[in-house]
Amino acid sequence: MKKAIIGKKLGMTQIFAENGAVVPVTVIQAGPCQVCQVKTVAKDGYSAVQLGFGEVAERKVTNPLKGHFKAANVSNRKHLKEFRLENAESMNAGDTVAVDTFTVGESVDVTGISKGHGYSGVIKRWGHHRLRMTHGTGPVHREVGSVGANSSPSRIFKNLKMAGQYGNVQVTVQNLEIVKIDTEKNLIAVKGAVPGARNGIVFIKDSVKA
Repeated sequence: MKKAIIGKKLGMTQIFAENGAVVPVTVIQAGPCQVCQVKTVAKDGYSAVQLGFGEVAERKVTNPLKGHFKAANVSNRKHLKEFRLENAESMNAGDTVAVDTFTVGESVDVTGISKGHGYSGVIKRWGHHRLRMTHGTGPVHREVGSVGANSSPSRIFKNLKMAGQYGNVQVTVQNLEIVKIDTEKNLIAVKGAVPGARNGIVFIKDSVKA
């Protein structure tokens, strides 16, 4: 990984390309981020950089974090994320990472927390069809149905698609193209959808499959 940044998903819109084609994009406020810590192989055993994003009131910051930010000589940050960048050891605490780190046309991977749907049934969660609306299958027609024989194997196999928590998990969408960058407003528009709701925190990294 060569570059990364923390951002906030603002929403979706569309951009018209030069040939008149409509391109659906997700607008993300990417950075500016401050380097809050640099980890080296000699001291920590691996090379990484910790970025901070978003301002936060001092009364909401714990004393250990206040000391952490003070040692790095940076302002209090709401969100912290560590990235193992190739050039991590060449960066210094207090450096600023802005949206101009990326370029238009580049492919990136975007990671975020998907929308949570709570405890959901198999129809909503996995796309199962309902039971037949005939005698003998009621009164609930949206239930999961048979999940295994009684005598053999006398248990339910792992990974069987059943009702349960749907969403609210970390999701990464790969190979999204950067369509537009606004360096003045710290905005970046990527083609397609990214996980999460509006104002959700996302992590933008250069694509591993590009």
